[in-house]
Amino acid sequence: MGLLAYLKTTFVLQLLMGFVFVVSGLIINFIQLLTCVLWPINKQLYRRINTRLAYSLWSQLVMLLEWWSGTEISLYADPATVEKLGKEHAIIILNHNYEIDFLCGWTICERYGVLGSSKVLAKHELLKVPLIGWTWYFLEIVFCKRKWEEDRETVFRDLNNLRDYPEFMWFLLYCEGTRFTEKKHQISMQVAESKGLPKLKYHLLPRTKGFTTTLKCLKGTVSAVYDVTLNFKDHQVPTLLGIVNGQKYMADMSVRRFPVEEIPEDEKDCANWLHKIYQEKDALQDLYHKEGMFPGPTFKAPRRCWTVLNFFFWAALLLSPLIKFACGVVVSGSPLLILGFILFLFIASIAIRRLIGVTEVNKTGSSYGDEGAKKLK
Repeated sequence: MGLLAYLKTTFVLQLLMGFVFVVSGLIINFIQLLTCVLWPINKQLYRRINTRLAYSLWSQLVMLLEWWSGTEISLYADPATVEKLGKEHAIIILNHNYEIDFLCGWTICERYGVLGSSKVLAKHELLKVPLIGWTWYFLEIVFCKRKWEEDRETVFRDLNNLRDYPEFMWFLLYCEGTRFTEKKHQISMQVAESKGLPKLKYHLLPRTKGFTTTLKCLKGTVSAVYDVTLNFKDHQVPTLLGIVNGQKYMADMSVRRFPVEEIPEDEKDCANWLHKIYQEKDALQDLYHKEGMFPGPTFKAPRRCWTVLNFFFWAALLLSPLIKFACGVVVSGSPLLILGFILFLFIASIAIRRLIGVTEVNKTGSSYGDEGAKKLK
C-alpha cells in the first residue's frame, strides 16, 4: 500500500474531513434558515441562494467520490442525449442497488451544473436526519410517508410549487421505492406474478404512483425523462465507507432520453410505459453482466475543480481554529480538558459513522418485503 493510500485510511484524517463536512453543514443550515426571510419577498432569489448553499455541502461528498477515491464514471449514451444534459428540466429514473448510487448521480449532476438544484422524492424519515434532511427541507425536496392517502395533498402541492423553479432542475426518482435486496426482490416478484407482469431479474417492481404523479405535476416544466441504469465493473459492490477509505470504483451508467411528449398522458398507460422501461433496464443489466458494458457510445464528463476548491475553503476556515484549540489543550496539561477533547472526538466519530450508516443497504430501505408479504396473504 502506498503512503497516500495509507493516509486515506487513517482515522484522524477521516475524522478531520468529517468534522469539516458536519460543521460546514451546520453553518450552511443556519444560513439557509436566515434566508427564509427572503421567501415572501423574492422567492426566486431565495431559491438561487439555497441552490448554491446546497452545492457547497453536497459537493464535498462528490469530492470524496471523484477526487479522494478516484472513482471513474463512464456514460453510455448517444451524442444527442449527452448534448441535452444539464440544459433542461428533467425527471431521472435510477436503479437503487448500491449504497453510493445517489453519490454517482450527484457526481453527474455536478459535472453538468445541476447539483445544487437537484431534487428527489424522499421518504419522510430523512427529514429528521441532520444536515441531509435539513438541507433538503430548505431546497423544497418532496417528502412522502409512502401512504398515498396521507401523501396525496402534500405531494401534489410540493410538486406544483416546483413548476416555476428558476434553474435547470433534475428530479430523481427511485421508482422501486427502496433499495434492492434478495428478500425484497423475492416478494416483489411474487407481486409481479400476482399482477400478471413479467418478472425482473435485477430490479424490484416499480411503484408507478410516484412517477405518474410527478410527471403529471411537472409536465410543461420538465422536457424529458432520463432512464439511468447504473452498474460497476468487475462485480464491484461499492460502499460509502469504501469511498471514505479511498477505494476506487469503476462505474458505468446507461443514459436514455425520452421526450415528455412521447410518454402517455393516461395514468394507466403511463404506468404500463414505466413497467416497460424497467423490463428494458433489466435487459440492459443482463447484457452488462454478460459483456461487462452497456451498449452505445461511451462518454466521460470531465471532473471540475470546484468541488476541491470548495472543500479547501471550508477546511481552511474550520481546521485552523480546531488545530489551534487542540494544541492549546495539550499544552495546558489539564487532564480535564484533555479528557473533554477526547470525548468530543469520540462523539464526533460516532456522529459521522451514523451519517454513513444512513446509506448502508442493510440499515436502510422501507419494509417493502414485509408489506408485500402481507398483501399476498
